[in-house]
Amino acid sequence: MSRTIDSILVPTDGSDGARIGARRGIDLAATIGADLHVLSAVDSRDIEPDLNSDGQTDRERLLEAEAERAVDSIARLARAHLSRQITTAVESGIPFQVINDYVDTHDIDLIGMGTQGRTGFERVVLGSVAEKTLRTADVPIVTVTPDGDIVEIGDQRYDNVLLPTDGSEGAELAIEWGITLAEVFDATIHTMYSVDTSRFGGVEGAAEIHDALEQTGQEALETVHERARDAGVSVAGNIASGPAARTILSYSEEHDIDLIAMGTHGRSGLTRYLTGSVTETVVRNAAVPVCCVPMQ
Repeated sequence: MSRTIDSILVPTDGSDGARIGARRGIDLAATIGADLHVLSAVDSRDIEPDLNSDGQTDRERLLEAEAERAVDSIARLARAHLSRQITTAVESGIPFQVINDYVDTHDIDLIGMGTQGRTGFERVVLGSVAEKTLRTADVPIVTVTPDGDIVEIGDQRYDNVLLPTDGSEGAELAIEWGITLAEVFDATIHTMYSVDTSRFGGVEGAAEIHDALEQTGQEALETVHERARDAGVSVAGNIASGPAARTILSYSEEHDIDLIAMGTHGRSGLTRYLTGSVTETVVRNAAVPVCCVPMQ
């Protein structure tokens, strides 16, 4: 495989959205044969400053008890499907920082999490724990929307993996991870490059701009084809026309895509981009899990 996945982290706050993400994380761990870590963070900002004689507030004890129940619930579900090690933890701090610190300390390879928890992710990313984790994590995150399909753990198939590319370094890293997952599931890679000239309509030289973008796209697609062929993975790809997020979502629906893998940062500037804003739009609206790969 292009990348090794030995350990998967599932953050939970006990919400339905977190449980949906956890089921995907457990399913991935079961298929890949990875260790599973289940983590719940007690938000230190919610703890009252006045302490009791035992050094804790009533509020802190309540939050810790809720976190323990959330972790235990996911761990019980995982034990029914995993033979590998399951580690549970409850820690206090700013939730996204707790997640990132845990990733560093325990050498986590991948995070699986729902996009709606008690902080209210819904269709708006900004301000959520998931969004902050997406922006700061050093490892890929597989996100799952609250209206995604309920997974029967062990039965989920990923037959078609979509790898959008813009030829940037961020896209290159996403290609590695997408191919890794395609190898695990014996999936077909679909790759696409979006040519968006809507901002150049009526501008002199628009046709030349289109041709230049299309040439860049062909080169980017060929890179994916070469990587996939070297890994022995089936691959199909084409150039799409229109804004990146819209074409990615449309392609996913039209081709029965099971997983989208894309970088969280890409080419910037007026001509092309697959930046955080495009990734966040796809994460918010995709009906399938999205593997978000950071530049690190």
